[in-house]
Amino acid sequence: MLKQVSLICFLIFSCYMGIESKDLKHLTNELEVNAAASRVWELYRHLGISMLTARELKTVIQSVQVLKGDGGVGTILKLTFVPGNSSYTERFIKIDDEKKVKVAKGLEGGCLAIGCSVQIVRLDIIEKTSDSCIIRSDIGYAVKEEFEANDPKPNIQILAAAAQITKTFLESSKNDA
Repeated sequence: MLKQVSLICFLIFSCYMGIESKDLKHLTNELEVNAAASRVWELYRHLGISMLTARELKTVIQSVQVLKGDGGVGTILKLTFVPGNSSYTERFIKIDDEKKVKVAKGLEGGCLAIGCSVQIVRLDIIEKTSDSCIIRSDIGYAVKEEFEANDPKPNIQILAAAAQITKTFLESSKNDA
């Protein structure tokens, strides 16, 4: 019975995720941070990383708006970019405190505006030692058939910048302590 329930849950989740269950193209960035994974996760788990990145990248991010939620699963976040005419909206679909994984699904903007049918952002905080970890940022995406010739890709630079900002922020605060 448990196997049947598990299979049904898996099928429902796969149907809900739609194209995400198929193979996606991926762009990945990794950065080692000299801070405990738990400290990095505190920043990434909720809205902290979005707010810190927006504060540090004022020439790139005009505003961060929480359209729904409090930073947990179901939260909808909108980033508006300078000069203010483009934006990206995502919904947090998974937050796993044990594995230190956060997943967001793009709703509009980003590569969805240039021909992608899906954009999934996955952030993993991977413990190396008690005082160091790796921030792995991954964007999974699929391109609509009619746009394949244009080869649209999401931009992973903002996630790479967020990881670097985290590294600088936590390593400098560690040295200040």
